[in-house]
Amino acid sequence: MGTPHVPAPRSTSFGDIPLVVRKLIVLIAPVSAASGFFMIYVSVFLLQLGVTPETVGLVLAVNGAAMVLSAIPLGLLSDRKGRKWMLVLGALLFSPMLLVLALTTDTLWLVLVGILGGLSEAAFLSTWNAMIADGTPPAARNAAFSFSFIIGTTTSGIGLALPFVFPFLAAWTGQSVAALHHDALLAFAALAVISPVGVLLLRGYPEHVSRAPSRSAPLALRDRLRKVRSRASQLRLLLTFSGVNGLIGLGAGFIIPLIGTWFQLRFGIGDELSGPFLAATNVAMGLAGVTSTTLAARLGSIHAIVLVQGLSTVFMIALAFVPDPVLAAIVYVVRATLMNMASPIMDAYLMGLVSAEERGFASALNTLIWRMPNSASTVGGGWLLNQGQYRSPFLIAGGLYAVGVTLFYVLFRDVRPQDESAGTPRRDTA
Repeated sequence: MGTPHVPAPRSTSFGDIPLVVRKLIVLIAPVSAASGFFMIYVSVFLLQLGVTPETVGLVLAVNGAAMVLSAIPLGLLSDRKGRKWMLVLGALLFSPMLLVLALTTDTLWLVLVGILGGLSEAAFLSTWNAMIADGTPPAARNAAFSFSFIIGTTTSGIGLALPFVFPFLAAWTGQSVAALHHDALLAFAALAVISPVGVLLLRGYPEHVSRAPSRSAPLALRDRLRKVRSRASQLRLLLTFSGVNGLIGLGAGFIIPLIGTWFQLRFGIGDELSGPFLAATNVAMGLAGVTSTTLAARLGSIHAIVLVQGLSTVFMIALAFVPDPVLAAIVYVVRATLMNMASPIMDAYLMGLVSAEERGFASALNTLIWRMPNSASTVGGGWLLNQGQYRSPFLIAGGLYAVGVTLFYVLFRDVRPQDESAGTPRRDTA
Protein backbone atom coordinates (compact mmCIF):
# COMPACT_ATOMS: atom_id res chain seq x y z
CA MET A 1 0.00 0.00 0.00
CA GLY A 2 1.24 3.48 -0.84
CA THR A 3 1.22 6.48 1.38
CA PRO A 4 -1.39 9.17 0.97
CA HIS A 5 -0.29 11.91 -1.38
CA VAL A 6 0.06 15.41 -0.02
CA PRO A 7 0.06 17.87 -2.92
CA ALA A 8 2.80 20.47 -3.08
CA PRO A 9 1.67 23.92 -1.98
CA ARG A 10 0.22 25.92 -4.84
CA SER A 11 0.96 29.60 -5.30
CA THR A 12 -1.97 31.98 -5.71
CA SER A 13 0.14 35.05 -6.49
CA PHE A 14 0.79 36.27 -10.02
CA GLY A 15 4.08 37.63 -8.68
CA ASP A 16 5.34 34.05 -8.33
CA ILE A 17 5.00 33.47 -12.07
CA PRO A 18 8.46 33.65 -13.68
CA LEU A 19 9.05 37.05 -15.26
CA VAL A 20 9.74 35.59 -18.70
CA VAL A 21 6.34 33.86 -18.68
CA ARG A 22 4.55 37.05 -17.63
CA LYS A 23 6.30 38.89 -20.47
CA LEU A 24 5.28 36.17 -22.92
CA ILE A 25 1.62 36.41 -21.88
CA VAL A 26 1.55 40.21 -22.16
CA LEU A 27 3.34 40.15 -25.53
CA ILE A 28 0.62 38.00 -27.10
CA ALA A 29 -2.13 40.48 -26.05
CA PRO A 30 -2.03 42.54 -29.30
CA VAL A 31 -2.79 39.46 -31.42
CA SER A 32 -5.53 38.48 -28.96
CA ALA A 33 -7.22 41.88 -29.35
CA ALA A 34 -6.87 41.62 -33.13
CA SER A 35 -8.43 38.15 -33.08
CA GLY A 36 -11.52 39.48 -31.28
CA PHE A 37 -12.05 42.14 -33.94
CA PHE A 38 -11.33 39.60 -36.69
CA MET A 39 -14.10 37.29 -35.47
CA ILE A 40 -16.77 39.99 -35.18
CA TYR A 41 -15.76 41.44 -38.57
CA VAL A 42 -15.95 38.10 -40.39
CA SER A 43 -19.08 36.77 -38.70
CA VAL A 44 -21.12 40.00 -38.70
CA PHE A 45 -19.76 42.97 -40.65
CA LEU A 46 -18.99 41.09 -43.87
CA LEU A 47 -22.74 40.56 -44.20
CA GLN A 48 -23.25 44.32 -44.07
CA LEU A 49 -20.76 44.68 -46.93
CA GLY A 50 -22.91 42.43 -49.12
CA VAL A 51 -21.07 39.17 -48.57
CA THR A 52 -23.59 36.31 -48.54
CA PRO A 53 -24.21 34.16 -45.44
CA GLU A 54 -23.11 31.15 -47.50
CA THR A 55 -19.72 32.76 -48.13
CA VAL A 56 -19.31 33.66 -44.46
CA GLY A 57 -20.17 30.07 -43.57
CA LEU A 58 -17.61 28.83 -46.10
CA VAL A 59 -14.90 31.06 -44.61
CA LEU A 60 -15.64 29.82 -41.10
CA ALA A 61 -15.80 26.22 -42.33
CA VAL A 62 -12.39 26.30 -44.03
CA ASN A 63 -11.02 28.09 -40.96
CA GLY A 64 -12.11 25.18 -38.76
CA ALA A 65 -10.96 22.57 -41.29
CA ALA A 66 -7.48 24.12 -41.54
CA MET A 67 -7.18 24.17 -37.76
CA VAL A 68 -8.32 20.56 -37.40
CA LEU A 69 -6.04 19.23 -40.13
CA SER A 70 -2.92 21.09 -39.00
CA ALA A 71 -3.20 21.09 -35.19
CA ILE A 72 -1.67 17.67 -34.46
CA PRO A 73 1.13 17.88 -37.10
CA LEU A 74 2.08 21.32 -35.78
CA GLY A 75 1.88 20.06 -32.20
CA LEU A 76 4.23 17.17 -32.96
CA LEU A 77 6.56 19.52 -34.84
CA SER A 78 6.66 21.96 -31.95
CA ASP A 79 7.58 19.12 -29.58
CA ARG A 80 10.47 18.09 -31.85
CA LYS A 81 11.76 21.41 -33.18
CA GLY A 82 10.81 23.95 -30.51
CA ARG A 83 7.72 26.00 -29.74
CA LYS A 84 8.89 29.60 -29.82
CA TRP A 85 9.49 29.81 -33.57
CA MET A 86 6.10 28.22 -34.33
CA LEU A 87 4.25 30.69 -32.09
CA VAL A 88 6.07 33.52 -33.88
CA LEU A 89 5.06 32.19 -37.32
CA GLY A 90 1.44 31.72 -36.23
CA ALA A 91 1.27 35.27 -34.85
CA LEU A 92 2.88 36.65 -38.03
CA LEU A 93 -0.07 35.38 -40.11
CA PHE A 94 -2.48 37.82 -38.44
CA SER A 95 -1.29 41.01 -40.12
CA PRO A 96 -1.59 39.69 -43.71
CA MET A 97 -5.05 38.28 -42.89
CA LEU A 98 -6.30 41.66 -41.69
CA LEU A 99 -4.74 43.49 -44.64
CA VAL A 100 -6.53 41.17 -47.08
CA LEU A 101 -9.84 41.84 -45.33
CA ALA A 102 -9.20 45.57 -45.60
CA LEU A 103 -8.56 45.35 -49.35
CA THR A 104 -11.16 42.96 -50.74
CA THR A 105 -14.35 40.96 -50.21
CA ASP A 106 -13.64 38.59 -53.10
CA THR A 107 -14.66 35.05 -52.14
CA LEU A 108 -11.36 33.44 -53.14
CA TRP A 109 -9.36 35.85 -50.98
CA LEU A 110 -11.78 35.45 -48.07
CA VAL A 111 -11.33 31.66 -48.24
CA LEU A 112 -7.56 32.19 -48.13
CA VAL A 113 -8.04 34.34 -45.02
CA GLY A 114 -10.05 31.52 -43.46
CA ILE A 115 -7.28 29.00 -44.16
CA LEU A 116 -4.58 31.29 -42.79
CA GLY A 117 -6.72 31.90 -39.70
CA GLY A 118 -7.01 28.16 -39.11
CA LEU A 119 -3.26 27.68 -39.46
CA SER A 120 -2.58 30.57 -37.10
CA GLU A 121 -4.99 29.16 -34.53
CA ALA A 122 -3.43 25.70 -34.81
CA ALA A 123 0.07 27.12 -34.33
CA PHE A 124 -1.12 28.95 -31.23
CA LEU A 125 -3.05 26.02 -29.74
CA SER A 126 -0.18 23.58 -30.29
CA THR A 127 2.35 25.80 -28.51
CA TRP A 128 0.75 28.21 -26.04
CA ASN A 129 -0.22 25.97 -23.12
CA ALA A 130 2.99 24.00 -23.51
CA MET A 131 5.11 27.17 -23.43
CA ILE A 132 3.46 28.38 -20.24
CA ALA A 133 3.89 24.97 -18.60
CA ASP A 134 7.51 24.66 -19.75
CA GLY A 135 8.46 28.01 -18.26
CA THR A 136 6.56 27.74 -14.96
CA PRO A 137 7.28 25.52 -11.94
CA PRO A 138 4.33 23.30 -10.93
CA ALA A 139 3.55 25.32 -7.79
CA ALA A 140 2.87 28.48 -9.84
CA ARG A 141 1.27 26.82 -12.86
CA ASN A 142 -2.37 27.48 -11.90
CA ALA A 143 -1.51 31.15 -11.37
CA ALA A 144 0.23 31.31 -14.76
CA PHE A 145 -2.70 29.81 -16.64
CA SER A 146 -5.13 32.09 -14.81
CA PHE A 147 -3.05 35.13 -15.76
CA SER A 148 -2.97 33.96 -19.38
CA PHE A 149 -6.74 33.41 -19.34
CA ILE A 150 -7.39 36.89 -17.90
CA ILE A 151 -5.19 38.67 -20.45
CA GLY A 152 -6.52 36.63 -23.38
CA THR A 153 -10.23 36.97 -22.66
CA THR A 154 -10.17 40.66 -21.74
CA THR A 155 -8.10 41.74 -24.74
CA SER A 156 -10.15 39.67 -27.20
CA GLY A 157 -13.24 41.18 -25.57
CA ILE A 158 -11.92 44.65 -26.37
CA GLY A 159 -11.59 43.65 -30.02
CA LEU A 160 -15.13 42.26 -30.02
CA ALA A 161 -16.59 45.37 -28.41
CA LEU A 162 -14.90 47.95 -30.63
CA PRO A 163 -17.67 48.09 -33.29
CA PHE A 164 -20.05 49.36 -30.60
CA VAL A 165 -18.38 52.79 -30.69
CA PHE A 166 -18.27 53.10 -34.50
CA PRO A 167 -21.74 54.68 -34.90
CA PHE A 168 -20.79 57.37 -32.37
CA LEU A 169 -17.41 57.93 -34.05
CA ALA A 170 -19.12 58.12 -37.44
CA ALA A 171 -21.48 60.83 -36.20
CA TRP A 172 -18.58 62.74 -34.65
CA THR A 173 -16.03 62.47 -37.48
CA GLY A 174 -18.30 62.30 -40.51
CA GLN A 175 -16.73 59.02 -41.66
CA SER A 176 -18.86 56.05 -42.60
CA VAL A 177 -19.06 52.99 -40.38
CA ALA A 178 -17.51 50.97 -43.22
CA ALA A 179 -14.54 53.35 -43.37
CA LEU A 180 -14.04 53.03 -39.62
CA HIS A 181 -14.01 49.24 -39.92
CA HIS A 182 -11.44 49.55 -42.70
CA ASP A 183 -9.23 51.82 -40.60
CA ALA A 184 -9.55 49.49 -37.62
CA LEU A 185 -8.36 46.55 -39.74
CA LEU A 186 -5.27 48.51 -40.75
CA ALA A 187 -4.63 49.58 -37.14
CA PHE A 188 -4.95 46.03 -35.84
CA ALA A 189 -2.71 44.75 -38.65
CA ALA A 190 0.00 47.12 -37.44
CA LEU A 191 -0.66 46.36 -33.77
CA ALA A 192 -0.52 42.58 -34.32
CA VAL A 193 3.10 42.82 -35.49
CA ILE A 194 4.12 43.63 -31.91
CA SER A 195 3.39 40.08 -30.74
CA PRO A 196 5.64 38.01 -33.06
CA VAL A 197 8.46 40.57 -32.92
CA GLY A 198 8.25 40.75 -29.13
CA VAL A 199 8.20 36.95 -28.71
CA LEU A 200 11.10 36.59 -31.17
CA LEU A 201 13.19 39.04 -29.13
CA LEU A 202 12.17 37.53 -25.78
CA ARG A 203 15.16 36.18 -23.93
CA GLY A 204 15.33 33.56 -21.20
CA TYR A 205 12.44 31.32 -22.29
CA PRO A 206 13.36 27.64 -21.59
CA GLU A 207 12.74 25.52 -24.70
CA HIS A 208 11.90 21.84 -24.19
CA VAL A 209 12.64 19.80 -27.28
CA SER A 210 12.16 16.03 -27.58
CA ARG A 211 15.36 14.41 -28.78
CA ALA A 212 15.96 10.88 -29.97
CA PRO A 213 18.33 8.78 -27.83
CA SER A 214 21.95 8.75 -28.94
CA ARG A 215 22.88 5.71 -31.01
CA SER A 216 26.24 5.61 -29.30
CA ALA A 217 24.55 5.07 -25.97
CA PRO A 218 21.48 2.89 -26.58
CA LEU A 219 18.97 2.44 -23.80
CA ALA A 220 18.93 -0.83 -21.91
CA LEU A 221 15.95 -3.10 -22.64
CA ARG A 222 14.45 -2.43 -19.21
CA ASP A 223 14.73 1.36 -19.70
CA ARG A 224 13.16 1.12 -23.15
CA LEU A 225 10.24 -0.88 -21.82
CA ARG A 226 9.78 1.59 -18.98
CA LYS A 227 9.74 4.48 -21.43
CA VAL A 228 7.21 2.71 -23.69
CA ARG A 229 4.94 1.99 -20.70
CA SER A 230 5.26 5.60 -19.54
CA ARG A 231 4.26 7.02 -22.92
CA ALA A 232 1.39 4.53 -23.23
CA SER A 233 0.12 5.56 -19.79
CA GLN A 234 0.31 9.24 -20.71
CA LEU A 235 -1.49 8.65 -24.02
CA ARG A 236 -4.26 6.69 -22.29
CA LEU A 237 -4.78 9.48 -19.75
CA LEU A 238 -4.66 12.11 -22.48
CA LEU A 239 -7.27 10.33 -24.59
CA THR A 240 -9.50 9.83 -21.54
CA PHE A 241 -9.16 13.49 -20.51
CA SER A 242 -9.79 14.72 -24.07
CA GLY A 243 -12.73 12.35 -24.56
CA VAL A 244 -14.48 13.59 -21.44
CA ASN A 245 -13.71 17.18 -22.41
CA GLY A 246 -15.14 16.40 -25.84
CA LEU A 247 -18.53 15.73 -24.22
CA ILE A 248 -18.47 19.29 -22.91
CA GLY A 249 -17.56 20.51 -26.39
CA LEU A 250 -20.40 18.49 -27.90
CA GLY A 251 -22.89 20.03 -25.48
CA ALA A 252 -21.56 23.55 -25.90
CA GLY A 253 -21.87 23.36 -29.67
CA PHE A 254 -25.65 23.08 -29.51
CA ILE A 255 -26.04 26.67 -28.30
CA ILE A 256 -22.90 28.60 -27.28
CA PRO A 257 -21.76 29.57 -30.81
CA LEU A 258 -25.41 30.35 -31.58
CA ILE A 259 -26.21 32.43 -28.51
CA GLY A 260 -26.44 35.62 -30.59
CA THR A 261 -28.81 33.85 -32.98
CA TRP A 262 -30.90 32.66 -30.01
CA PHE A 263 -31.21 36.20 -28.63
CA GLN A 264 -32.29 37.40 -32.08
CA LEU A 265 -34.91 34.68 -32.57
CA ARG A 266 -36.13 34.45 -28.99
CA PHE A 267 -36.19 38.13 -28.02
CA GLY A 268 -35.62 40.09 -31.25
CA ILE A 269 -32.23 41.49 -30.14
CA GLY A 270 -29.88 42.32 -33.01
CA ASP A 271 -26.11 42.36 -33.42
CA GLU A 272 -25.78 45.97 -32.30
CA LEU A 273 -26.47 44.79 -28.74
CA SER A 274 -25.40 41.13 -28.85
CA GLY A 275 -21.85 42.01 -29.99
CA PRO A 276 -21.07 44.25 -26.99
CA PHE A 277 -22.89 41.79 -24.74
CA LEU A 278 -20.60 38.95 -25.87
CA ALA A 279 -17.59 41.21 -25.39
CA ALA A 280 -18.74 42.05 -21.86
CA THR A 281 -19.10 38.33 -21.22
CA ASN A 282 -15.49 37.83 -22.30
CA VAL A 283 -14.30 40.53 -19.94
CA ALA A 284 -16.33 39.05 -17.06
CA MET A 285 -14.80 35.64 -17.74
CA GLY A 286 -11.33 37.13 -17.73
CA LEU A 287 -11.84 38.95 -14.45
CA ALA A 288 -13.26 35.79 -12.88
CA GLY A 289 -10.03 34.04 -13.78
CA VAL A 290 -8.47 35.86 -10.81
CA THR A 291 -10.35 33.52 -8.48
CA SER A 292 -9.37 30.34 -10.33
CA THR A 293 -5.95 30.13 -8.72
CA THR A 294 -7.26 30.62 -5.20
CA LEU A 295 -10.06 28.13 -5.75
CA ALA A 296 -7.67 25.45 -7.04
CA ALA A 297 -5.28 26.07 -4.14
CA ARG A 298 -8.05 25.66 -1.56
CA LEU A 299 -10.04 22.79 -3.06
CA GLY A 300 -7.53 21.06 -5.31
CA SER A 301 -7.72 21.12 -9.10
CA ILE A 302 -10.28 18.34 -9.57
CA HIS A 303 -12.74 19.57 -6.93
CA ALA A 304 -12.45 23.16 -8.17
CA ILE A 305 -13.15 22.12 -11.77
CA VAL A 306 -16.13 19.96 -10.82
CA LEU A 307 -17.59 22.67 -8.55
CA VAL A 308 -17.59 25.51 -11.08
CA GLN A 309 -18.57 23.34 -14.06
CA GLY A 310 -21.36 21.74 -12.04
CA LEU A 311 -22.75 25.14 -11.02
CA SER A 312 -22.47 26.33 -14.62
CA THR A 313 -24.55 23.35 -15.72
CA VAL A 314 -27.38 24.47 -13.43
CA PHE A 315 -27.39 27.93 -15.01
CA MET A 316 -27.22 26.41 -18.50
CA ILE A 317 -30.42 24.46 -17.87
CA ALA A 318 -32.03 27.52 -16.23
CA LEU A 319 -31.54 29.50 -19.46
CA ALA A 320 -34.10 27.27 -21.16
CA PHE A 321 -36.82 28.72 -18.93
CA VAL A 322 -35.81 32.41 -18.62
CA PRO A 323 -38.72 34.64 -19.69
CA ASP A 324 -37.04 37.97 -20.60
CA PRO A 325 -33.79 39.11 -22.30
CA VAL A 326 -32.32 41.05 -19.37
CA LEU A 327 -32.55 38.08 -17.03
CA ALA A 328 -31.30 35.80 -19.82
CA ALA A 329 -28.23 38.01 -20.29
CA ILE A 330 -27.48 37.94 -16.55
CA VAL A 331 -27.89 34.17 -16.31
CA TYR A 332 -25.75 33.65 -19.41
CA VAL A 333 -22.92 35.78 -18.05
CA VAL A 334 -22.97 33.85 -14.77
CA ARG A 335 -22.99 30.55 -16.66
CA ALA A 336 -20.12 31.56 -18.91
CA THR A 337 -18.09 32.96 -16.03
CA LEU A 338 -18.44 29.80 -13.95
CA MET A 339 -17.70 27.47 -16.86
CA ASN A 340 -14.62 29.35 -17.93
CA MET A 341 -13.23 29.67 -14.42
CA ALA A 342 -12.31 26.02 -14.89
CA SER A 343 -10.35 26.63 -18.11
CA PRO A 344 -6.99 27.74 -16.65
CA ILE A 345 -7.18 25.04 -13.98
CA MET A 346 -7.84 22.35 -16.60
CA ASP A 347 -5.04 23.65 -18.83
CA ALA A 348 -2.57 23.53 -15.96
CA TYR A 349 -3.76 20.06 -14.93
CA LEU A 350 -3.52 18.66 -18.46
CA MET A 351 0.01 20.00 -18.95
CA GLY A 352 1.01 18.21 -15.72
CA LEU A 353 -0.31 14.86 -16.96
CA VAL A 354 2.23 14.59 -19.77
CA SER A 355 5.97 15.02 -20.05
CA ALA A 356 7.44 18.31 -21.24
CA GLU A 357 8.36 16.70 -24.57
CA GLU A 358 4.73 15.76 -25.32
CA ARG A 359 2.91 18.94 -24.31
CA GLY A 360 2.51 20.37 -27.80
CA PHE A 361 0.90 17.16 -29.04
CA ALA A 362 -1.28 16.94 -25.91
CA SER A 363 -2.56 20.49 -26.30
CA ALA A 364 -3.30 20.01 -30.00
CA LEU A 365 -5.06 16.66 -29.50
CA ASN A 366 -7.20 17.94 -26.64
CA THR A 367 -8.28 20.96 -28.71
CA LEU A 368 -9.01 18.78 -31.74
CA ILE A 369 -11.17 16.32 -29.82
CA TRP A 370 -13.07 19.25 -28.26
CA ARG A 371 -13.52 21.16 -31.53
CA MET A 372 -14.75 18.37 -33.81
CA PRO A 373 -17.92 17.41 -31.87
CA ASN A 374 -18.44 21.09 -31.01
CA SER A 375 -18.55 22.02 -34.70
CA ALA A 376 -20.83 19.11 -35.55
CA SER A 377 -23.36 19.85 -32.80
CA THR A 378 -23.59 23.50 -33.86
CA VAL A 379 -25.33 22.28 -37.02
CA GLY A 380 -27.86 20.43 -34.85
CA GLY A 381 -28.35 23.46 -32.63
CA GLY A 382 -29.00 25.66 -35.66
CA TRP A 383 -31.59 23.19 -36.94
CA LEU A 384 -33.36 23.14 -33.56
CA LEU A 385 -33.50 26.94 -33.42
CA ASN A 386 -34.80 27.05 -36.99
CA GLN A 387 -37.62 24.72 -35.87
CA GLY A 388 -38.53 27.12 -33.07
CA GLN A 389 -37.08 24.82 -30.38
CA TYR A 390 -35.62 27.52 -28.13
CA ARG A 391 -35.38 25.34 -25.02
CA SER A 392 -34.06 22.09 -26.44
CA PRO A 393 -30.47 23.24 -27.16
CA PHE A 394 -29.98 24.33 -23.55
CA LEU A 395 -31.46 21.13 -22.15
CA ILE A 396 -29.34 18.92 -24.43
CA ALA A 397 -26.23 20.93 -23.62
CA GLY A 398 -26.97 20.81 -19.89
CA GLY A 399 -27.45 17.04 -20.01
CA LEU A 400 -24.13 16.50 -21.81
CA TYR A 401 -22.40 18.88 -19.39
CA ALA A 402 -23.73 16.86 -16.46
CA VAL A 403 -22.46 13.59 -17.94
CA GLY A 404 -19.06 15.10 -18.76
CA VAL A 405 -18.56 16.65 -15.32
CA THR A 406 -19.58 13.43 -13.56
CA LEU A 407 -17.26 11.30 -15.68
CA PHE A 408 -14.38 13.72 -15.13
CA TYR A 409 -14.74 13.44 -11.36
CA VAL A 410 -15.08 9.64 -11.40
CA LEU A 411 -12.12 9.09 -13.73
CA PHE A 412 -9.68 11.73 -12.46
CA ARG A 413 -10.44 12.28 -8.79
CA ASP A 414 -7.37 10.25 -7.76
CA VAL A 415 -5.06 11.16 -10.64
CA ARG A 416 -2.33 13.66 -9.90
CA PRO A 417 0.04 15.33 -12.36
CA GLN A 418 3.30 13.54 -13.01
CA ASP A 419 5.41 16.52 -11.96
CA GLU A 420 4.10 16.02 -8.43
CA SER A 421 5.74 12.61 -8.41
CA ALA A 422 8.62 10.79 -10.03
CA GLY A 423 7.47 9.07 -13.17
CA THR A 424 4.13 8.84 -14.89
CA PRO A 425 0.81 10.14 -13.54
CA ARG A 426 -0.41 7.93 -10.71
CA ARG A 427 -3.52 7.29 -8.69
CA ASP A 428 -3.33 7.93 -4.98
CA THR A 429 -3.60 4.89 -2.75
CA ALA A 430 -4.42 4.67 0.91
